[in-house]
This record gives sequence, C-alpha cells and structure tokens, in this order.
Amino acid sequence: MTLLQGNIRKMRVSTDENHLAHYQLPIGEQTIDVNSLIGQQVSVSYAGVINCVHCGAKTKTSFNQGYCYRCLTTLAQCDSCIIRPETCHYDAGTCREPIWGEENCLSDHYVYLANTGTVKVGITRHVSDRISSRWLDQGATQAIPIMRVQNRLISGLVETAFKSHIADKTNWRTMLKSQPEKTDLSDLKESLLAEVEEDLDMITEEYGFQAIDQLDAPAVEIHYPVSQYPEKIKSINLDKEGAFSGTLLGIKAQYWMLDGDRVINMRKYSGYDLSIEV
Repeated sequence: MTLLQGNIRKMRVSTDENHLAHYQLPIGEQTIDVNSLIGQQVSVSYAGVINCVHCGAKTKTSFNQGYCYRCLTTLAQCDSCIIRPETCHYDAGTCREPIWGEENCLSDHYVYLANTGTVKVGITRHVSDRISSRWLDQGATQAIPIMRVQNRLISGLVETAFKSHIADKTNWRTMLKSQPEKTDLSDLKESLLAEVEEDLDMITEEYGFQAIDQLDAPAVEIHYPVSQYPEKIKSINLDKEGAFSGTLLGIKAQYWMLDGDRVINMRKYSGYDLSIEV
C-alpha cells in the first residue's frame, strides 16, 4: 500500500516516441506516476482544505481550477481575456500585470485544429516536438497547427474567424466516451482556410503581413493510456462526496476513468488537500 497526502496540482503530461501520453500528478512535495496505476485500486479522500495554487492562502472556494478570490480578481492569468483572447486589452494599457502580459501574450501563438471527439479550432502558445500540451489537456487524438501568429490578440481574431465555420469547444462527455473516428485534418484545414480567406486578409491589412504565418505542418496522432472507456458517464464530485475509490481504467485529458463508468476531472481540484491510497 502507498499513501500520499497533500495539495494536488494539474497533472503534468508528456508523450513518448509513439505519442502516448504519460501523466504525473503533483501531490504535496511528491509526484505520482499515474500511468502505472492503471488496473490498480485507488482511494482518494478530501481533507476539506483548499490552498490557492498561486499564493497558497486557504480558501473556502476554488475559482478557475485552484485560485482564491483575491488572485482571481488581480492576476492577469485569471482575466476574462484569457478565455476570450480577441478581447486582449494590453494595448489599451489596462492589463492587470503588464510584465506577465509581455511574457505570455505578446509572443507567438499557434492556431490549430484538433479532434477531441468532434473537430474544433483552438489556440496554444507552444508546439514542442510537434505536440502541444494544450492538445493533451483537451484529450485530442489528432491535431494539426494551421498558422503561427504574432500575439494572443491576433490569435483570438483568427480563431473568431474560424468559429463561424467550426466549433471552438470540447464536449468533454463525447471526448471521454470512446476513441473518435479519424478525420483528414489536412483536407479540412484547406477547406476552412478558403472559407476564412477574406477575414484573414482584413486582419493582415490592419496588423501587417507578418501578423499571420500559415504553416505546412503534418497532422499528428495522440494516444492515451485507457484500458476501457465508460459507456455512461457518472461524474464524481469531491465537494459533495468527499471521497471515492475504485479501479483506475484510464486517463485522458485531465480526467481519471474508473470502474462503474465513473470519471473525475482532477484538474478541477487543483489546490485541494487530498489523501491518495494505492
């Protein structure tokens, strides 16, 4: 038996040479290799304590997956423009943390297509070794970068243009239920680019020809450590239930899948003080 206790954080995820996702869960000062737990019995209990993932203060309620209310209302990374990048207001001089904005928003971003059960458009700041951690966090089984843009504002404007023709949200229930059918993302990319050509021309006219750089990158396939998908999803709520136990059957995005068709979004409980027994 292994027993670990402490505040958890979002699972760290990477991929191997076969693009299989590997998960590590930070808990207190230690980490758990979650892939190695598949097929094993796990028991998780909530101690009733939440500490903000940014400042460490105790908080009765977690906001934005781990922040206290003060950090929610003062940090740039918690501002509404993070969810809606087309509303980035750095140039207006009203960014909550200008230095943070310069480091995170005034840098290259990538617009992509991803198959998360249905194909969606999205944006990410990093594509390392052909794969973005953003795709892994969304449970994408296929993804392709479409273009590189100069900053977060422009990425939001480009994404908005695509949203008239394709979804920008992941249906987490669809994503968790099965391995989706493959889609030819390269062909879809070309057809969507034709649809948004006029919108992209307007953006480059305003921000310059260097604002958007279309990419000729191949699509990638991503695999997840799942031995069995749930048929009917039953979501575990730690705030109400306080604890759960069962056999871990798989991991996808930031979700654990357990026997009895149960799933839990571990990222939702970032900052929670948990005890995990294996």
